[in-house]
Amino acid sequence: MKLNNIKNIGRSDFVDMGPIRLRQPLPTQEIEDVDPFVLLHHYGPFEISEDSNSFDLGPHPHRGFEPITFLIQGEQLHRDSLSNESIVKTGDVQWTTAGRGIIHAEGPSKEFVQQGGTLEGIQLWLNLPSEKKMMPANYQHVKNEDFNVLTSEDQKVSIKIIAGALNGVNGKIQTQTTVNAFMINIEEGGEFNFQIPKEHQSMLYLLHGNVHVNDTIELKKDENQMVQFKQNGEGFSLTGNNKSQLLFLSGTPINEKVTSWGPYVMNTQTEIMEAMRDYQQGKMGFLPA
Repeated sequence: MKLNNIKNIGRSDFVDMGPIRLRQPLPTQEIEDVDPFVLLHHYGPFEISEDSNSFDLGPHPHRGFEPITFLIQGEQLHRDSLSNESIVKTGDVQWTTAGRGIIHAEGPSKEFVQQGGTLEGIQLWLNLPSEKKMMPANYQHVKNEDFNVLTSEDQKVSIKIIAGALNGVNGKIQTQTTVNAFMINIEEGGEFNFQIPKEHQSMLYLLHGNVHVNDTIELKKDENQMVQFKQNGEGFSLTGNNKSQLLFLSGTPINEKVTSWGPYVMNTQTEIMEAMRDYQQGKMGFLPA
């Protein structure tokens, strides 16, 4: 297999989002754009208790893209203006299609705050093409145990297929665009070759551990944690230097102008103004605090 060359290597430095301090591997100075992915935040691990609970996001709107949560550990309560309410637990994924507009709230459940524990997750913003930005909103919640998992022959690499497909194994999430999302757990000495569709832009993010990519680039937490691949091969190889966890994302580029402001991702500034007006007029629904 001809390996994709690495286009960029990026850090995952901390940024402040109000009272929350989290990592932002996309966008950065090194990796500014991986179309169709707009933003990636890695929050936690936070120790949650009744005395310490900064990660509680009250009702807020979205339009024009798909906000996605991969919960690494802990427990969150999701509520939205479509009348969905669910407890998202370790390994679960919630995939929201904001479309024309949705209001949602998320934060540690009351029970989780009372008992205390560690909260960690990934928040991903996946763009929608212009013809789908005003589609009806939708919400999917898939539990950890319901995902299909691909395991290497040596049992040292476990790949949870969240969306898309790998080696004939399909994801459970129904997507609006052609994307792959895999959560990878690899033991020390584990090896695996991943195929990437040639039309996809792709990136690999290290949450925990230490790995080699294509036998050349080493990813280590607090140093280099993200690689963006070129579209000049058939895939990449991964070797675990110790127990590690990674998120792989790839998708067909939308190749449209992106204009974003706050919780909206549209194509023009006029559409951003319309989103602000529609939210103020209650056209995105209602969700009590």
